[in-house]
Amino acid sequence: MRIQANGIATGGRVNRRAFVLLGAAAVLLSRPVLAARRIPRIGFIGPGSRKSNESLLDAFRDGLDDLGWAEDSSLVVIDRWPEERTERLPEIARELIGAGIDILVTAGTPATLAARSATATVPIVFVGVGDPVGAGIVNSLAQPGGNATGLSLSSGELIAKRFELLRDLVPGLQRVAVIARNDPGVEQRLLDIRTIADRMGIKVMEFVAATGRGLELAFRWLRSERYDALYVASGPLGPAKRAEIVALAADARLPAIYAFTVFPAAGGLVSFAADETDSFRRAAMFVDRILNGAPPANLPVEPPTRFELAINLKTAQALGLSVPQKVLVAANEVIE
Repeated sequence: MRIQANGIATGGRVNRRAFVLLGAAAVLLSRPVLAARRIPRIGFIGPGSRKSNESLLDAFRDGLDDLGWAEDSSLVVIDRWPEERTERLPEIARELIGAGIDILVTAGTPATLAARSATATVPIVFVGVGDPVGAGIVNSLAQPGGNATGLSLSSGELIAKRFELLRDLVPGLQRVAVIARNDPGVEQRLLDIRTIADRMGIKVMEFVAATGRGLELAFRWLRSERYDALYVASGPLGPAKRAEIVALAADARLPAIYAFTVFPAAGGLVSFAADETDSFRRAAMFVDRILNGAPPANLPVEPPTRFELAINLKTAQALGLSVPQKVLVAANEVIE
């Protein structure tokens, strides 16, 4: 037998050294191809500003790291923040889609709706959407059916718990004013609040005005009427707007509960919310599954599993409120 290929085999014997050299050359030739392989690009639309909420991006990155995804070597995260301008969300979503991202992670209902309008094919992992079905983001929680899935806020349970906390703090609670910012998803959010309040025998008055002149007019009305408490259903907002709402609530002497834990630190009375840090860390699990081939249509939407209760005792004292011991015991953070 004689095999000849540039001297690789002669005289019926295989030239092993030549085969080794040929194999090494093949490996070397393949390395540039592997090095040039495109790594996944993850878009991240955070809430508000990076300065105020970078801890949420850090939690998401920590979740990816726990799952073995090393940023810059096995994937890239491109983050964008709307600041106080929610009207920029559609533009931000389109920018990220145009940058060729493989998955888009969104915070809150407005950002998720903007993402769904921008793409029907790029997978979306959302965090903190109150009612994904009611907002038209998914077909059902068990079978999302489209290109979006993620973590909901279990809206009904959270709303009921907030009203229960107000009842603990304000005995005889009957009338509650609700203030929400006019952004995408606000109608569904107010409908959920109205439904739960009616079920609990609480009368609500709704104001869609969480910033600017509309906010001032809403509180002018509240000073002339008699409400027992205030429910602030807007997002975390920026530091200046948080301070404005807290100051107006104090001036109107209204015990107020907030949907985000940053408010009591700014002087707000009480907040009850899903643990955002835990939710963004869990969002990494959805990204991991999708990168490993799971379609978002088949990944059930999950509820939050950890919650945070924060209360400001100084504000309670200024309002003449007695905080029940059961509330203090349940609180994750008590500000004195």
